[in-house]
Amino acid sequence: MFYGMHTLMVFNSGKIDWQRKTDSSNGLATLQAQFQTKLTGANATMPLSLYYGPNDFEILKSQAPEMEQIVNLGRDLYSFVRPINKYIIMPVFDFFAGFVQNYGWVVFLLTIFIRLVTSPLTYSSFLSTAKMKVLKPELDELKKKTGDDQQAFAMEQMKLFREAGVNPLGGCIPALLQIPIFFALYSFFNSNIALRGQSFLWSQDLSSYDSIYTLPFSIPLGFGSHISLFTLTAVLTTFISSIYNMSMTPTQDNPALKYMPYIFPFMLLFIFNSLPSALTWYYTVSNIVTLLLQLLIQKVIIDHDKILATIEVKRKTPKKKSNWQEKYEQMMEAQKKVQALKDKTKK
Repeated sequence: MFYGMHTLMVFNSGKIDWQRKTDSSNGLATLQAQFQTKLTGANATMPLSLYYGPNDFEILKSQAPEMEQIVNLGRDLYSFVRPINKYIIMPVFDFFAGFVQNYGWVVFLLTIFIRLVTSPLTYSSFLSTAKMKVLKPELDELKKKTGDDQQAFAMEQMKLFREAGVNPLGGCIPALLQIPIFFALYSFFNSNIALRGQSFLWSQDLSSYDSIYTLPFSIPLGFGSHISLFTLTAVLTTFISSIYNMSMTPTQDNPALKYMPYIFPFMLLFIFNSLPSALTWYYTVSNIVTLLLQLLIQKVIIDHDKILATIEVKRKTPKKKSNWQEKYEQMMEAQKKVQALKDKTKK
């Protein structure tokens, strides 16, 4: 079990050397601490209070003010996720843990909760994708019309989106939202003492990676010398989800985006393989729920004929250009003039 120490007096300076153990045996880390404080007079009394116990957020919070800061819910570069953990992730996790004994199922319920809360944004993303798909024939015609002139195509495409009331960036919101959630859960699962030693399915410890096979050699770039099964399920479901998303996207001319469904899951192999199995289990469940939501929304909820009718109505409605649209079109026009001037100079 992991224990934390904290003193109730104030030191002027200090140094802590922390070496974390890579296995999940009886110890988590070795710690050497050196603290300094100023004393006055020939004789001095130093009242010192030492806490030695589990690194549990609520227990630490009750022992002394700010003592719960020992629990890493987001520090330094990831400090922006601490409020997410403190006020959302942790209360929901503790709520489910109050009536579900197995922590693997607690993580499952937490994942369902997060996906349900973010489902309105997911719906908005899929609706934007559906609108883009409806406009695909017109986008193909624009490509034929503009040929290799990418600037002209971009301007005509922006004009088409504005007339149809389509936000081309609408599908990016859920993906951006997943970034702070992932970092929040990364900090939470790495610091939650309740997960240590808790088994689920083939994982013997949800706070560590679930190794199903040990390699006779070590693979660099963070992969290690083991294979995590939850990492494989997370990567596989990510790959399936990426392929499905690509099939729903109307057009992709960027080679980087075209091959991203194959590159990104491969990168996750190295990122996820040594992470806590609670996190890779969360990612697996999240991908499966996302796929089910995609199928439900695309096949049942979204009416493509109704979308097309709505787009036609919006086209007939007078529109005022936003400042961003005007600046974008001015920039594209300026680039087009510069390119025309270059072509003329070459001739």
